[in-house]
Formats: sequence, structure tokens, C-alpha cells
Amino acid sequence: MPVHAPRMKSKLARAAFKLFAQRGVRGVNLDAVAAAAGVTKGSLYWHYKSKKELLHAACEFYYRRWRQKARAEIARDDDPLAQLERVLRFSVDSCLFDRENRVFTTEVFALSLQDKEIRAGWARFYDNVRNLFIELVQAACDQGRLQADDPRRAVDWMLAAIEGIKQRAAFEPEICTTEHREVTVRGLLRIVGTIDSLGNQT
Repeated sequence: MPVHAPRMKSKLARAAFKLFAQRGVRGVNLDAVAAAAGVTKGSLYWHYKSKKELLHAACEFYYRRWRQKARAEIARDDDPLAQLERVLRFSVDSCLFDRENRVFTTEVFALSLQDKEIRAGWARFYDNVRNLFIELVQAACDQGRLQADDPRRAVDWMLAAIEGIKQRAAFEPEICTTEHREVTVRGLLRIVGTIDSLGNQT
């Protein structure tokens, strides 16, 4: 395999992600992905043997990018409550207000109902996201900045609300516009627990 293979695989996964988000998984073929990435179909097949392999790669691209950006938000602040707010605000922007991400993840969730491999990958990512939020909520509680009787249950309800908003956005896209951003963030924070003083970090 050529030395540049990892970079090419990442480029193809990114191209597939964008096309799946724009056209839906069923509306994309390998020719379109190859064209979007600027490579031949033969080159694509060197790295990915099927559309399903490419879909898994696109999922991993999304999951990895989300984790990297969430960790970057955490690194910007030392205060646990501020970290929680930052990651939640990033999640709202990424999962709800970024149309590409919202459409892609909705497609993946729908496919996961019938495909156990996609479901397993989604479940691993979801557990990673949930555990990250539980850590942040617990840290904020430990410092007395947040009161939550059961951090795990609170996070489960919050994530369920995010998924519900995402589903509603298919019929009411106006709920995922920037003017609703802070209202959505504050509403989700209230699900998590009682906060002594909400900061204004952005």
C-alpha cells in the first residue's frame, strides 16, 4: 500500500461523508465519491472494496472529528461548568445546527435499525459521547457548580432531547437556526441540573 494511503483514505471518507449528507446514502454511488475526491474509481477500490466499507469510513470520519473538536473545547477552559457549557454548545452547533451533520447522523441512525454493524459503530460513538458528558456533569457537581441527583440519568435525558430536536428539524427546520441557539443550550442545561450561576462563555 502506498505511503500516502492513510491520507487518501481520509480524503475519500471525507468526500463520502459530504455526499451522503447532501444526497442521502442511497443517492450516492462510488463513481460520485471518486469524482468528488478527484481520484479514479480504481483508486477508490484500492482503499475501499464496497459502498458499505466507505459508509463505515464516513461514519468513523464523523465520530473522530466530533471527539477531536469536543476535546478542543474542553481544553479551552479549566472550570468544569464552563467546559460542560462549551461542549454542549459545540454539540448543539454540530449535531443540530450544522445541516450536513444533522442529515448524515439521521441517515446513519435510520440505517442502524437494520444493519447491526452500523448500529454497533453508532452505539460505541454514543457511549463515548455519553461518558464524556457524564464526566463533565460529575466534575461540575463535585465543585458545587451544578446540582444533579443522578448525572448518568440527567445526561441520558439531555441526549434524548437532542435526538428529539434532530427528528423535529426534519419537519420544522426553523427550530435549528442560530436565533434558537442559546435558548436550546440553556434548555438542555436545565435538563441536566440546577446551576448556581450560568456563565456567558462562548
